[in-house]
Amino acid sequence: MEFRHLRYFLVLAEELHFGRAARRLSMSQPPLSLNIQQLEASIGARLFTRSSKSVQLTAAGLAFVPAARALLDQAAEAASHARDVGQGMAGSLTIGFSGTMLYSGLPKILERFQAQHPLLRLLLRELSSSEQLVELSRDRLDIGFVHTTRVPPELSQILVARQAFMACLPTGHALAGQPSLSLGDLQGEPFAVVSRTVSPDYHERILAMCLEAGFYPEIRYELRHWLSVVSLVSQGMGVALVPAALQQSAMAGTAFVPLNTASTPYDTYCLWKTARDNPALAAFVQAVQADGHQAA
Repeated sequence: MEFRHLRYFLVLAEELHFGRAARRLSMSQPPLSLNIQQLEASIGARLFTRSSKSVQLTAAGLAFVPAARALLDQAAEAASHARDVGQGMAGSLTIGFSGTMLYSGLPKILERFQAQHPLLRLLLRELSSSEQLVELSRDRLDIGFVHTTRVPPELSQILVARQAFMACLPTGHALAGQPSLSLGDLQGEPFAVVSRTVSPDYHERILAMCLEAGFYPEIRYELRHWLSVVSLVSQGMGVALVPAALQQSAMAGTAFVPLNTASTPYDTYCLWKTARDNPALAAFVQAVQADGHQAA
């Protein structure tokens, strides 16, 4: 049984006349008769009764009409879905991100992209930069947003955000109301940081910044998530150096104060496997690049 057999059968079932059905199908009558015979042979039942004056559906033919329509509808839907996936309009994308991306433009990128590709399903996974590199290498992520320059050669990358570090202090801290402060002002304070195992680049950056300011930070709290760092500070338990975007968390009990000394910016990169042939992925990368141009 082939799809053409089903199409021919349904047209003949509507017309109940071989000549009219053949004209609708833009074919001659003998090939139509042959295809109907082939369909009946494959089913094992007669679908039409034929006489010199009329063509009628048999009981088997009447029962087969809705099934034939359903089969053709399913085939058309499957073809449409495959075409949409092939054009990057449907399917799914799994996107990795670190927590600061929730305050660094990712929600707007997702909103705009989803509006343009409503059939695409976007799956989000919050992971550290090092975890994302592993998942990208194993094809368990399509794309990632990371804060590391230690990128394997098989990955492509674009810079999507650059931001300064700020001091995050409890609102009751003596320096919380200052317009800016020197990093040396935090010497002797208990620091909260994201764990080295989660973000080695950030961890080393904090140590280097403090050493350049002339002191070694007293790291008392190592946490897995940025919001955990800010939350701990809000409880008055320590201070932190955090990306400026975390001001948008607006967590009660915290104050964000700019540093008056230059520091290496906190960069965010979008990564994906260069060899991946995925139209949806290519469309998403274009959306990220367009967002970067708009931000610039």
